[in-house]
Amino acid sequence: MLTLYLPRDAAALAVGANAVARALKDEAARRGVEIRLIRTGSRGMAWLEPLLEMEQEGERLGFGPLAPEDVPELLDNFDTHPKSLGKIDEIPFFNRQTRLTFARCGVNDPLNLDAYRAAGGLNGLEHALRLSPEEIIRDITESGLRGRGGAGFPTGIKWETVYKANGTRKYIVCNADEGDSGTFADRMLIEGDPFLLIEGMAIAARAVGAARGYVYLRSEYPQAHATLSQALQIARRAGVLNRAFDIEIRLGAGAYVCGEETALLNSMEGKRGVVRAKPPLPAHAGFLNCPTVVNNVLTLAAAPTIMARGAGFYRDFGLGRSRGTIPVQIAGNVRRGGLFETAFGMTLAELVTDIAGGTATGRPVKAVQVGGPLGAYFPPYKFTTPLCYEAFDDQGGLIGHAGMVVFDETADMLALARFAMEFCALESCGKCTPCRIGAVRGTETLDRLRAGDPAARPLIEDLCETMREGSLCALGGFTPYPVLSALRHFPEDFTPVQEAAQ
Repeated sequence: MLTLYLPRDAAALAVGANAVARALKDEAARRGVEIRLIRTGSRGMAWLEPLLEMEQEGERLGFGPLAPEDVPELLDNFDTHPKSLGKIDEIPFFNRQTRLTFARCGVNDPLNLDAYRAAGGLNGLEHALRLSPEEIIRDITESGLRGRGGAGFPTGIKWETVYKANGTRKYIVCNADEGDSGTFADRMLIEGDPFLLIEGMAIAARAVGAARGYVYLRSEYPQAHATLSQALQIARRAGVLNRAFDIEIRLGAGAYVCGEETALLNSMEGKRGVVRAKPPLPAHAGFLNCPTVVNNVLTLAAAPTIMARGAGFYRDFGLGRSRGTIPVQIAGNVRRGGLFETAFGMTLAELVTDIAGGTATGRPVKAVQVGGPLGAYFPPYKFTTPLCYEAFDDQGGLIGHAGMVVFDETADMLALARFAMEFCALESCGKCTPCRIGAVRGTETLDRLRAGDPAARPLIEDLCETMREGSLCALGGFTPYPVLSALRHFPEDFTPVQEAAQ
């Protein structure tokens, strides 16, 4: 019997994975060949999807990107198929990774709890259940784990704050409202290894004394919703979730601002999704005014590895105060897009040139934006910057969710800066004046700059500083990052039309 593996996550489905699956089954039936087709999550090599894997003598051989018409020749002879990729583990994009969080993605059926256990799943939770809350928090703190969805706040401090907060009820909230451009790691993990997220949330609950957890999931992820819903049912039947701790999914309505933790909490409570003033912090008065841990998917998903393998093991990866691994999502104008998990410290040059293979167009790279639509643009002369929180802060950028979007020399940086301002104007919740009004005035000022108004440049710089200092949340506070970085690193694109004509 042939054992074959084919992803069923959204990225693979979007390029025809189900059609390939049907072709495999039909062709095998026609030939009388017995196959076992296991639908998995994605390995993260998006340019090779649909990526079929065949198990042979304990190793996985890859074929891709496959189309239904490739199937007959595939079953004729695996060894000489033109889309043969060799051993999966030897593909350079894959074997250069340090896979901790995504170690199981693409390996087995994401809804097979027995396979999850066999691959080391639930070891972290079982170890955590033998520890006191203080010991769990100590290990998370000593690991150096920081929030993987925003500014990199130390996870151990957040958990300790909730643990020590007064309250008869406490909650774990997973922020899976993955709205940043160029990001897909949350979706990929939920669709490829949902039990890891469940296990991480259960560990957090044990640490802080929470009996209930919520996953706030963006409604644009129907495949992730379906997979996680089934995984929760399986976990309940197996006793992994029970009366002591259970998890519920809450779907967002597509508002970008609800990726901010307090707007998210308002949305969960059935209120308008607007940011809350701080203090109080969610750790003291969060969901339903109770102490609440709000963490990103990747933050919670790192906890099982730390619990199972030790704080020291996790801390040994990384650079400076940026410890562990970071799943970099490579998108935009690149030859090889996908998810690349690596220890903190790899430079942008390595990621763009060696890993991503440069631009798909073959033109020189002009800029890379890291951290979503509100991240700074990095020019090539800053590509020696290592991927870590401190280095990016020093260069006026942010890592955020580690989405990386690459642009070639044809990119119009003024147009991209205007997009950031207009995006903020459209998505602002309206709570604070710098974001609500500043983004509108900023869009107008950039239009004036494009039209040749020499007074527009100092105005946009002053307005950006006002937004950065006065906004209540990341939307207004970080919008100046792409605008100012584009203005300062690519001044030729901001030359007024009239001045250029002279």
